[in-house]
Amino acid sequence: MSFKCGIVGLPNVGKSTLFNALTNSSKAQAANFPFCTIDPNIGVVPVPDKRLENLAKVSKSKKVINTTISFVDIAGLVKGASKGEGLGNKFLSHIREVDAIIHMIRCFDSADIQNVNPTVDPIRDLEIIETEMMLADIESIQKRLEKNNKKNIDGEQIKILEIALDCINNNKDFALLKNDFDKKQLNQSGLLSLKPKIFVCNVDEQSIKNGNNYTKAFIDKYGKDNTLIVSADIENQINELDLTEKKNYMEMIGLKETGLNILIQKGYKILELDTYFTSGPEETRAWTIQKNCTAPKAAGEIHTDFEKGFIRAETVSYDDFVSNDGWINSKVNGKMRLEGKDYIVQDGDVLNFRFNT
Repeated sequence: MSFKCGIVGLPNVGKSTLFNALTNSSKAQAANFPFCTIDPNIGVVPVPDKRLENLAKVSKSKKVINTTISFVDIAGLVKGASKGEGLGNKFLSHIREVDAIIHMIRCFDSADIQNVNPTVDPIRDLEIIETEMMLADIESIQKRLEKNNKKNIDGEQIKILEIALDCINNNKDFALLKNDFDKKQLNQSGLLSLKPKIFVCNVDEQSIKNGNNYTKAFIDKYGKDNTLIVSADIENQINELDLTEKKNYMEMIGLKETGLNILIQKGYKILELDTYFTSGPEETRAWTIQKNCTAPKAAGEIHTDFEKGFIRAETVSYDDFVSNDGWINSKVNGKMRLEGKDYIVQDGDVLNFRFNT
């Protein structure tokens, strides 16, 4: 199952630098001029999970395979993007294709890095981006609700579009929609305003540990649950070091964990994803599933035949698998369960599927 997080923001806020750090590559061009990124860059990033190595040791696996999440570096938007300013229409269409949005926000002063606005103001900058996305949604909704187009949309989607338009026009909370429709229904609408969001405050090195006045003002307004303070430039530098150098440098600047790891974990959380594992002598592997996923659907992530011919799933929790030293002892000690088609897979389950071909 592939999930994409799109990195958006005004030009020159550090999107491509963050993307390079995330993907530990130079795929995304980073330069000091607006619209440096025209076509979106896509990087597939392993999701860090300490449980994988522990399972692999127990199973004496030859290979360890992380699950992944994709990040998309989308070109900088500007005021008027919904009307085509700064190649805006093209870039807004790229945002429609992602599952979640990472708002990259400038929270640093610099005479060397051009700012599209005369001052640094993260709250204003976010409002510019969100306003452009809402304006794009209004135009999209109005077109789809026109008489000639409306006949091609089912009643459920019409209702979503009508409620969304009311929420945008009257500044209402989108929770009204999220309470009445499931995630799949809302995703089908393709509305930018409904996508889950993470806010990344890009700071200088001196502000990594405690933030600064810009991050404080932003968190006071938007809260800290979905907000992360990162120095994209420092994260990029960390990724160029070997393990020993990385550890020493992080200790020196007071980082317990890289901002990138935290961002990946937040992306996983905001998309409401869980991880299950398969583990044996050949490989230990993590698999991404949506929360509340049934066992057959989880099996289908490995191969569609597993879902079609699903019989049952041999199931052991991660803690039981490790403490009982693998499959055999888990079974002997009564920690392995046989689960059927209605079983809801839990995060951390270690599964072995039985199926007919």
